[in-house]
Amino acid sequence: MKLDKIYTKTGDEGKTSLGDGSRLPKFHPRVTAYGGIDEANSVIGVALLHVPNSDVHQLLRHIQNDLFDVGADLCQPERPGAEKPLLRITEEQVAWLEKSIDRFNADLEPLNSFVLPGGSPASAYLHLARTVTRRAERDVARLFADEPGNSAVLRYVNRLSDLLFVLARFLNDKGREDVRWQPGLHR
Repeated sequence: MKLDKIYTKTGDEGKTSLGDGSRLPKFHPRVTAYGGIDEANSVIGVALLHVPNSDVHQLLRHIQNDLFDVGADLCQPERPGAEKPLLRITEEQVAWLEKSIDRFNADLEPLNSFVLPGGSPASAYLHLARTVTRRAERDVARLFADEPGNSAVLRYVNRLSDLLFVLARFLNDKGREDVRWQPGLHR
């Protein structure tokens, strides 16, 4: 892929091109869905500025690349009989997230309360990435309610938000530095 020109002026009328060349309004649920994935990826990039753990750093870089795969999947509507196979999220990518969740969750302090977003800077940014990912998940679910799509995308995004929660706790000294919700504390 070569991008020579950054501005094309083709979006000046409020429409954008999909991966198959078709054009949609920029507010279309498909554009909203892959835009939310891009936003989640950007927040993960900010979180990486604060992640001191090399294993977590490498894992998040892997995820950032996969999120471009998610975006590529979402910007290519289902086309039965397409000449060239489309880039799609796979069940193996979902399973990789599940293994990562299990790996980092294994040594965490048990939860006895909800966790407030915060703690270390890395954890706070991962909680932000988690909430942005959850919003993107809602956008993908909305799109798939109206149009066919790759169900592995929805599972991937759901597992990703779970992993971001686990990583936020992991970077809060394996949950020992989590900020816990205390119901009714200020009544």
